[in-house]
Amino acid sequence: MTTLSAQDLVLPVAGFGTENPLPPLRSVQELHQIDNLAELSPEMRGNIGFGQLGGTLPCLDQDGYDRELVERALPSLVLENSHLRATILPSLGGRLYSLVHKPSGQELLYRNPVLQPANLALRNAWFAGGVEWNLGSTGHWTGTCSPMHAARVDGPDGTPVLRLWELERTRNLVVQLDFWLPEDSDQLYVGARIQNPSSEAVPAYWWSNIAVEQSPETRVLAPADQAWRFGYGNRLDLIGVPEYEGSDLTYPMRHQRAVDFFFEVPPEQRPWIASVDAEGNGLAQASTDLLRGRKLFVWGEAEGGRRWQEWLSPGLQGHGYAEIQAGLARTQMEHLKLPAATNWQWLEAYGRVSVDPVAAHAEDWGKARAAAGAVLEPVLASLASREEEWSTVIDAEPAEQLATGSGWGALELRRTGWKVSAGTPFADETMTDRERAWLPVLEGRMPEPLSPEDAPDGTLVGWKDLLEAITDDDWLVWYHRGVARWYAEDEAGAVEAWEQSLRHRPTVWARRNLAVSSGEWEQAISEAPRELLPLYVEALDWAVENQDSRLAAEIHRKASEAVRSHPRIELAWVKHLLQIGDASGAQALLDKGIELAGLREGVNPLAEYWQWAQRELGTSRPVPSRYQFGMSGVS
Repeated sequence: MTTLSAQDLVLPVAGFGTENPLPPLRSVQELHQIDNLAELSPEMRGNIGFGQLGGTLPCLDQDGYDRELVERALPSLVLENSHLRATILPSLGGRLYSLVHKPSGQELLYRNPVLQPANLALRNAWFAGGVEWNLGSTGHWTGTCSPMHAARVDGPDGTPVLRLWELERTRNLVVQLDFWLPEDSDQLYVGARIQNPSSEAVPAYWWSNIAVEQSPETRVLAPADQAWRFGYGNRLDLIGVPEYEGSDLTYPMRHQRAVDFFFEVPPEQRPWIASVDAEGNGLAQASTDLLRGRKLFVWGEAEGGRRWQEWLSPGLQGHGYAEIQAGLARTQMEHLKLPAATNWQWLEAYGRVSVDPVAAHAEDWGKARAAAGAVLEPVLASLASREEEWSTVIDAEPAEQLATGSGWGALELRRTGWKVSAGTPFADETMTDRERAWLPVLEGRMPEPLSPEDAPDGTLVGWKDLLEAITDDDWLVWYHRGVARWYAEDEAGAVEAWEQSLRHRPTVWARRNLAVSSGEWEQAISEAPRELLPLYVEALDWAVENQDSRLAAEIHRKASEAVRSHPRIELAWVKHLLQIGDASGAQALLDKGIELAGLREGVNPLAEYWQWAQRELGTSRPVPSRYQFGMSGVS
């Protein structure tokens, strides 16, 4: 018997805080730059050059989290039969948090015992563990820490199917996930569909990101003899599998540095990937042919990689995790073209695999992957027919609503009149005050917020023509016009709009946007609330990067005591002190300890500033382990 139930999942969770009210006008730092494009095939070059995301608007950043873990109850939906128990988090991007093989009691995923956000996603906040569904653009998707709609649907075999769906706002794509666990199945099936309801082709990106526990004996198996290697050297190189740098790349803990391996699965092979332990037991993921990409990611066993694992799982016990992934393209630097008014769908299978341990760990790579492939053959052979079964209910209307996502989908349907599947409805009732506030724009009007002290919401940059057509002439209209023009790469038009906004009513919001363009941060903070942390962080970062010591001191003086003591301000202030020759002051702050919740992957300023201070002081104290976040193996 298969059951679907709503349960509270209680675990230590950090506070997520609120969204950053300042629109992200500068593009997110992209770690996946490719320096050897000329060496790649025309197809790969075309895919890599296509569809790069310029910014995450209309979404706002999620950077208000902390590192204080408190026991909290998270809503979860549990799908269970006699073989498997799957736990899904509808309020956090539909994360498959846990998948337990009941006969053995084995957890098949890396089940993070805490939920600690860190700065690794397109909108900043991301947490490790389970299976994440990444749609839209290279990186962890905009919805990874946001709620999705969830409902029960009657499955093709009469068992309950858990359906999740939402609108991905940067691409206006509808994502649908159907979790299906037939009564007698030892496989959890996840049917995925992307709907493009628009009249234009849209860049498409998808990677199912699967965290699995690792140990020194863990091995990752896939049906490939080659892989594209990508590390922090910005090169994409085709190498042989499994030999790499004198070791076997398929053992995650044999790597010192963080690295990606994108397996080159031959077209005649059915796509799958597995992670097995010393006894040959573990998780296997397989899919129908559309989802052909497969990847292994490791943090590396050098000090920086271990520090990142501890950062994402405070109090880490054991060896942490590696990631096995499945995607639409060959690599994660590529986007594909999803034609207008077109849907793509595929079926994934997740279950326990048991391979003879001698074969699974054979030095002969061909023997090892063939052994796993043979065990998985019944699953692989049945996936096409299972997808056909699932397709009979893919458009079935929800039978019971279990969770509510955002109202942005309903608002976009109001604007566009797009037709989406009846299986993924966006009812007007899902709109909250936040979404309904934009309805007057459809009639050529713009309502004001309660006061200029209230931050305007993230501008609907896809509504640029509607914003330009509004007949009202007030500060808020011009503010949103400016953001929409900026997103459309019309900087001069954006500046003109924000200046018009200020003529109507001076606000910190328009002044801040002008400062992003001009560097006039003194004006931006002149009348800003002393507690507006994101503004002071942005302003101080700019002053320090431009070595404007007078402005840095003025910004620091103007901020409230609570803002000055925030780690993001302290980090910038350390650099400022080093720039003005006060290495002792900088070292004192570093010795006190700076725990920067939003530290970004691929950068290591804490170690850099420590070493800078030591050089200036003429001492050689080693960088403390708490500041070791270097991703190349050397901090």
